Amino acid sequence: MSTIRLTAAQAMVRYLAAQINEDGEPFLAGIWAIFGHGNVAGMGEALHAERARFQTWRGHNEQTMCHAAIAYAKQSRRRRAMAVTSSIGPGATNMVTAAALAHVNRLPLLMIPGDVFAGRGPDPVLQQIEDFDDGTVSANDCFKPVTRYFDRITRPEQLLTALPRAFRVMTDPADCGPVCLSFCQDVQAEAHDWPESFFAERVWRTRRPHPDPVELDRVVDLLKAAEKPVIVAGGGTHYSGAADALQAFAEAHNIPVVESQAGKSALPWDHPMNLGPVGVTGASSANVTCAEADLVLGVGTRFQDFTTGSWNLFRNPERKLVSLNVAAYDAMKHGAEPLCCDALVGLEMLGEALGDHAFAAPDEDLKAEWLAAVDPLTAAPPAEDNSLPTDQQVIGAVQRASGPDTVVMCAAGTMPGELHKLWKAPRPGAYHMEYGYSCMGYEIAGALGIKMAEPERDVVCMLGDGSYMMANSELATAVMLGLKITVVLTDNRGYGCINRLQMGCGGAEFNNLLDHAQHETASNIDFAAHAGAMGAAAVHVATIAELEDALARAKNATGPFVVVIDTDPYPSSPDGGHWWDVAVPEVSDREEVRAARAAYEDQLKARALN
Repeated sequence: MSTIRLTAAQAMVRYLAAQINEDGEPFLAGIWAIFGHGNVAGMGEALHAERARFQTWRGHNEQTMCHAAIAYAKQSRRRRAMAVTSSIGPGATNMVTAAALAHVNRLPLLMIPGDVFAGRGPDPVLQQIEDFDDGTVSANDCFKPVTRYFDRITRPEQLLTALPRAFRVMTDPADCGPVCLSFCQDVQAEAHDWPESFFAERVWRTRRPHPDPVELDRVVDLLKAAEKPVIVAGGGTHYSGAADALQAFAEAHNIPVVESQAGKSALPWDHPMNLGPVGVTGASSANVTCAEADLVLGVGTRFQDFTTGSWNLFRNPERKLVSLNVAAYDAMKHGAEPLCCDALVGLEMLGEALGDHAFAAPDEDLKAEWLAAVDPLTAAPPAEDNSLPTDQQVIGAVQRASGPDTVVMCAAGTMPGELHKLWKAPRPGAYHMEYGYSCMGYEIAGALGIKMAEPERDVVCMLGDGSYMMANSELATAVMLGLKITVVLTDNRGYGCINRLQMGCGGAEFNNLLDHAQHETASNIDFAAHAGAMGAAAVHVATIAELEDALARAKNATGPFVVVIDTDPYPSSPDGGHWWDVAVPEVSDREEVRAARAAYEDQLKARALN
């Protein structure tokens, strides 16, 4: 067996560069890196040596570098991913939030934080967390609950097993999620004689598990016995590439489709079988259909509380729940009848087994009534209207400026709920929402990752002032990389979404809007000037008409273009939606809270009867 002598870091980078997906592309598009004393000597030198073969990018924050990588993987339907490396200490723990985000969303991410010295010679090293009771613990143990695979590399040869395991997890549709290879900094620099075969190109295929025959027969029987089935399309529909199969299945059997946040755009918005968004931020057309359904077929969904209206949405007493999911963990949730398999394969086999069995077509009036109710919300206001624009009007302006190649994206605050209800996605992949973890600060970095995944797309990032303040530094990275994204920043001067939730639970407005916080100086942040200082083209607009003009100019921009508009923090779409379980205090001196608690208990009683 021929060998080659390399450091552990050099071996890792060579291996990463040699892993290929089934489309013949490198599975890892490259690596984001912020160097520190825990990775600059080992990983830094190794990445420099392979820079012509394996791309390295530098961001401004470890968490947002991970966000960019996650968005890249999501927009690539998990067929490609990125790695991120950091030093030890704060550089490593900055990535923990992003690891949780990737875990919740079942997305591949390879994190390579530096770790303490395996040899322990200089203990305690700079930035080392010492556990008084366990000498094997470091700060990187924080990654264990938020990763699908964790390994601490304390010997070079451990990479021979750790790296294949890492790629197995990232490319397995059932186990897919973030991986952390905690890389002790002295081990990075240690040499080993590696078998040259370890660095041969390897193709990682995306497995498409077929259903168990007994499960398939059981689900077919349930479908044939149903009268009013409905399909809940989740993110797994996109990851499996099953959008066309879903459309064919729905059309062949007249089964209406409703969409979760992750599943939105699985069918074009105007498809007759698409009854719109479901759940807490759903359309009346979708929620009425789900309330009446006697069989709910989830396709690639986790049945998160926003999708199910905190399990108070599916109210038919005869309702059966079926979960078609590649992960057994999700397929078995809430006593569902499982169909554990790939979404595309499962839909095709279900369709074949059902033959020409079809149900009554969904009521066309439901969707028409929904659109008639909400379309006026997104219309441009009259020119003489001097009131602050609403988020719905902003969405309308962006929608009118969008085209077939537009990808609208968001993550937290007011916009996710409004976009779920109001955005009209024309094709799969045109809607990118991180709402599994709903992480403030994902937006700008996520838009960067989307643009890197699909550079031909027109990427529009919609976020509020709160998210911008949380994490904006990757706007400078987009400038330096010459990547064009359009950022629409709605400034409602605080956390408007949570302020409304606070009021809805009977609480007084407190500590959410900046004007209600206990500050000595009023907020007066010039977001356009800030974005401009980072190199973006930026403009502040006062009206929807000015916003539309700015969006037209953004089409000709060569780099990031930021449009800031002041909005009213109070209005939300009055139509659609469903109850969300947010616990209201049992005891309060305030009458508003007591009234909210009584309403809350009524909903709990209703759920108990479902």
